[in-house]
Amino acid sequence: FDHSQSLRGNSSSRSSVNTEILSQTGYTMLAVAMGVLSAAGIILNALVIVVTVRHRQLRQPLSYALVNLAVCDLGCALFGGVPTTVAGAMGYFSLGRMGCFLEGFAVAFFGIASLCTIGVISVERYIVVSNPMGAVLFQTRHAVAGVVFSWLWSFVWNTPPLFGWGSYELEGVRTSCAPNWYSSDVGDVSYIVVYFLFCFAVPFSVIVASYSQLLWTLHQVTKLQVSAASSTIRVEVQVARMVVVMVLAFLVSWLPYAAMSLVVIMNSSVYIDPVIATIPVYLAKSSNVYNPIIYIFMNKQFRRYAAHTVLCVWKPLASDPQVSEWETTVASLNKSQKVLPKASLK
Repeated sequence: FDHSQSLRGNSSSRSSVNTEILSQTGYTMLAVAMGVLSAAGIILNALVIVVTVRHRQLRQPLSYALVNLAVCDLGCALFGGVPTTVAGAMGYFSLGRMGCFLEGFAVAFFGIASLCTIGVISVERYIVVSNPMGAVLFQTRHAVAGVVFSWLWSFVWNTPPLFGWGSYELEGVRTSCAPNWYSSDVGDVSYIVVYFLFCFAVPFSVIVASYSQLLWTLHQVTKLQVSAASSTIRVEVQVARMVVVMVLAFLVSWLPYAAMSLVVIMNSSVYIDPVIATIPVYLAKSSNVYNPIIYIFMNKQFRRYAAHTVLCVWKPLASDPQVSEWETTVASLNKSQKVLPKASLK
């Protein structure tokens, strides 16, 4: 179908389901799927924020970016998932041109801030574990700077459509809006190309480079014949497992969407079935659910506090640890690195 006419065509049949694209049953199934993802994303990310605010032991500098990720994902679930669920249940997008613009901007703004935050997390963990700056400690001001940077980066690259460079359009089965990948207009194409490079390629490159260096450093540390070798090997296995899950989750959620967009950009005449085009959209929005699971709920200490909060036990835990699990890991690694020649870590 012609995406350039989708909003105008939709406004003329506002009270009818787009059955030429998908049946009412199909729309209902998509609405249920998105509703489940949105509800789970809202609950999990809200829980992350509440638990971290309630428990001082979790408010460490390295947790700032994790909480910021939860805020970003919560915004995506509220401003992207909920409207998409409603539109799916109705079988058409009823908010009009302005609603499409606002929803597209909100989802893109929170989504890119989320991607940038993942990149910031990878850099922060590389700095703390690999210690490339010697005695420089990772402090609160560095954590705050990373959070501010993720929002500013997203703001810079998502505001151009407000001033006419780029636009937002209905995508897939016409129940959600996104940057206009389908337009052949020079302004839209140039914006999408730049947007793809700086909002997907750059964060992905940072994530891969940071985690690759981090794993290499951990591997080097395990070669040392020190008393803490056994615990260090265990740490390497744990971190390696989490890194693999992180990168795979990133690829599963965003690579299909980015690949589809890139194909359309390179060849605007290509036809992608609306139902097929909707699958990458849902995969990307599903990151709102598993981001808190991967990045935070794999932390034993956080799980302990989360269970404490969910069970409505308001009194402090009897044996609250004063140091986070990650800080303990970092301390053991830094201690091991002291006996490793600098040349071997470069």
